[in-house]
Amino acid sequence: MCGIVGYIGQRNTKKVILQGLQTLEYRGYDSSGMALISKGEIIVEKKVGRIQNLIDSVEGKDLSSEIGIGHTRWATHGVPSDTNSHPHYSMDKSVAVVHNGIIENYQSLKKDLEEKGFIFSSETDTEVISQLIQDMYDGNILNTVKKALKKIKGSYAIGVLHKDHPNELICAREHSPLVIGIGENENFIASDVSALLEYTKEVYYLEDGDIALLKKGEIEIFDKANNLVHRERKHIEWTLEQATKGGFPHFMLKEIFEQPQVIEDTFNKRVLNGRADFSDVLTFEDIKKINKIYIIACGTAYHAGLQGQFALQKIAKLDSSTDIASEFRYSDPFIDENTLVIFVSQSGETSDTLAALKEAKRKKAMTIAITNVVGSTISREADKVIYTLAGPEIAVASTKAYITQITIFYLLALYIAEIKNTISKEKYLEYISEIKNMSEKIDSILKNSNEIKNIANLLKNKKNGFYIGRGLDYKIAVEGSLKIKEVSYIHTEAFASGELKHGTIALIEKDTPVVVIATQQELIEKSISNIKEVKARGANIITVGFNNEKNLEEVSDNFIGIPKCNDLFSGFLSIIPLQLLAYYTSIAKGIDVDKPRNLAKSVTVE
Repeated sequence: MCGIVGYIGQRNTKKVILQGLQTLEYRGYDSSGMALISKGEIIVEKKVGRIQNLIDSVEGKDLSSEIGIGHTRWATHGVPSDTNSHPHYSMDKSVAVVHNGIIENYQSLKKDLEEKGFIFSSETDTEVISQLIQDMYDGNILNTVKKALKKIKGSYAIGVLHKDHPNELICAREHSPLVIGIGENENFIASDVSALLEYTKEVYYLEDGDIALLKKGEIEIFDKANNLVHRERKHIEWTLEQATKGGFPHFMLKEIFEQPQVIEDTFNKRVLNGRADFSDVLTFEDIKKINKIYIIACGTAYHAGLQGQFALQKIAKLDSSTDIASEFRYSDPFIDENTLVIFVSQSGETSDTLAALKEAKRKKAMTIAITNVVGSTISREADKVIYTLAGPEIAVASTKAYITQITIFYLLALYIAEIKNTISKEKYLEYISEIKNMSEKIDSILKNSNEIKNIANLLKNKKNGFYIGRGLDYKIAVEGSLKIKEVSYIHTEAFASGELKHGTIALIEKDTPVVVIATQQELIEKSISNIKEVKARGANIITVGFNNEKNLEEVSDNFIGIPKCNDLFSGFLSIIPLQLLAYYTSIAKGIDVDKPRNLAKSVTVE
């Protein structure tokens, strides 16, 4: 889950590396470091803590160089410290390595190297790579890295420098993302394209087993069989402005406010002449074969999948279920060639989701990826891919990627329903109109967020709370609860409202905050009864419901109104106040909302 950046060319390499690391800080922030070849030696600078510590440490130092690698770390092996920070030297300081992933056999490799007299200075698995390269060095750094990687088991994206090869930058990947940026007489590497946007939009995505040699005006890529290969050149549509804050104080708030636009972009991409169109993904014959749909994802993407399941069952009348990716492949799921498995991942690199995808393909299922990143591993591995058009999402807590994922699910459900003839023409047009109007309705919520800011001030000192809802509202409660946990560190749990009296109500005491989502009209009376049950035990009620629901307002301590819509689509709207509530609570507590502790944006290790 770490960030990698590398450069070879005529620019100020120190500046390129530091700017790239700042862009990638959302991928890891326990520590950071950089290695440059300067005056025939490798100079390594690294510091525990945020990247600003590294910037301060190299301020004023003469680090002129035309080649370098950098890293921002999310710790897996060894506590965050200067010593455990990347890059890692070899013992003779001839080799420097940055690494994202986990070397599973590092202990046995380390033992072998120690028996040869190698001395290790860190607790990391990564240091094994640099020491191994020194041990196997034969005068050709590319060939040496190739040989060394054959001994390594696990996942990795690496960048390698050797002091005797100041014109060669080596990189490789296995189960961890790495992209090469293509310039004129300069080239780049990064674990995410956002680090490259200031310099180039032309990239190669490496595939598993690839090793690449970068020079100033040359790129050579070799596959795992050591064949020289040509990967497809991709053009990145994202702009640098999209990947910056654009005047907002934080990426999370900017991305919350971008949701009306990204829904509109996703809608316009998939609705042609008033009809949802996924003919490039699922044909009439495909849909006739489907007897079961699994939706597989992690975290927020999993919660989008819960709404996707709801839409596919209610609208398309298809048997659907949602599973957590890390559990799916261990449950021996019953899937075959008539099963459709949909994998949801913002980054397209989520390790657990990718492993589940491979299991589904092994069992001959049809596979579709819903992702935000063109060329990502999951998008390449799946049979078909649907891109969400959310643009770059930088904040660790996902908001706009989530809203585009549920937009895709609802439109996909409508596409399938029309082909299966499970929906009337009138209902179809009504539902298309509902989705089309979501942008305007979300915008109206965003323009009236001051009340939510006031509620956040009431929550900031709370230690525990609950989110409850029924039917679709429960699925929104789960995501709302995750959001406030992620960015404010308040322990909350989400429950189906009807489950409260089956145990959870024992935890309700005076002033316990309970956030209620109540938009399903046939369940409003039952939701009010649930509110009264917890209120009678001292709970403080915050309710999200449709405007002018007087009965709900009367039983709530705080009521957040949202525009009226068809119940089936209320999740598009009810999640917005919950995102804002999480954001403003985090700000009220003085937390770095874009970089919550212990979390990283792209989870590329299991």
